[in-house]
Amino acid sequence: MKTAPKVTIGTRFTSPTWPEREPVEIVGQTRKEWLVAEITASPNWRQARYRIRKDHVAKIPIEILPADFTPAPQVLRPSGVALPPPVELSGASNGPEPVGVPALPPQPPQERMLTRAEFQRLSDIPPEAEWFANITNPNTRRAYRNDISQFMKFVGIEQFTEFRMVNRAHVIAWRKSLEEKALAPATIRRKLSALSDLFDYLCKENAITINPVHGVERPTEGSNEGKTPAISDDQARQLLSAPDPTTLKGKRDRAILALLLYHGLRRAELGALKVEHFVQRRGIMTLTVHGKRGKLRYLPVHPKALSLVQDYLDAVGHAQDGKSPLFRPVNRPDGKLESALTTDSVYRNVVMHYAKAIGISIESFGPHSLRATAATNALENGADIAKVQEWLGHSDISTTRLYDKRQSRPEDSPTFRVSY
Repeated sequence: MKTAPKVTIGTRFTSPTWPEREPVEIVGQTRKEWLVAEITASPNWRQARYRIRKDHVAKIPIEILPADFTPAPQVLRPSGVALPPPVELSGASNGPEPVGVPALPPQPPQERMLTRAEFQRLSDIPPEAEWFANITNPNTRRAYRNDISQFMKFVGIEQFTEFRMVNRAHVIAWRKSLEEKALAPATIRRKLSALSDLFDYLCKENAITINPVHGVERPTEGSNEGKTPAISDDQARQLLSAPDPTTLKGKRDRAILALLLYHGLRRAELGALKVEHFVQRRGIMTLTVHGKRGKLRYLPVHPKALSLVQDYLDAVGHAQDGKSPLFRPVNRPDGKLESALTTDSVYRNVVMHYAKAIGISIESFGPHSLRATAATNALENGADIAKVQEWLGHSDISTTRLYDKRQSRPEDSPTFRVSY
């Protein structure tokens, strides 16, 4: 059997004849283990995958050169002086221009935005760090950072590349430790989902071959209705009527509650609204909603909600400022009233304030309860669940089903049908 040549990772080596596919042993620069790679053939450049014990997989570049290869002579130039671009890019020509073909206009010199050190540093970023950098939603970043950090601490990971040695047994052990802490099933599912998302990205980048989270059983919710409570139709009407319609704060808060109850918006989506997000589409006033992961939804505005929003804009006076946040603070100690109303203020000073005023004291009640209430009301009144899924911005219809409270309405219980 032919012995494969041995080289060091990242170095050049010469081979007069190299078969299309053949294992090659490669000595790691920082490890003593032998690495085995399978070379994918191409004339001069080959991208190789190598495997360490414990299913560690990554990509390395290896340049295969013919035995009689002679490197091109290096052109010495003073520091800071750039070489001219190739003829193909500069528009210059070694001979006469073909008849009827106009010459390319001269191109201005392009400024290099990255230094060589910065370019090399970015090239060395592992895919694990790339995955985290790609998460744009701040709430998702915060949750995923906590979840992944907890897993790293549990298994003792210190370097990103050590994720590639994780197997299913590590994940199962972590899940068991989370269950022993009596965490809610939904919390454990979310943590496993974050970890699975990371390993899916590593598979996509060919850093690993198998997602170790796949096949790990996740705890069930125990029912299909989720943990977010909905309120009754009567409570929803009371909540809408609770703010004082004669004050600016009352007008604003009624408009906020109407958008939450009539459109099922998330708190973050409500806080991101601007005046210009109310637009006419096919003759209908439509709300442009910026949802999770940058997804856009265009929701027809309910007539009652539109009336309350217009009433608020007329009172506050920034209806013509399209770039202005739709909902602003009414008063602030620093006097800066042009900024957007924070999501914490929506929770504390609007939803929970008026819920307490009308006597709503449901466990786990919050702004998301109004989203569940809107979904349930739409389904009760004949809306198709697939349409409700799009309306709420859910990627999976199973998530929408968690908001369907039609089977848990206490007023529909057989208890109230009993008569003696």
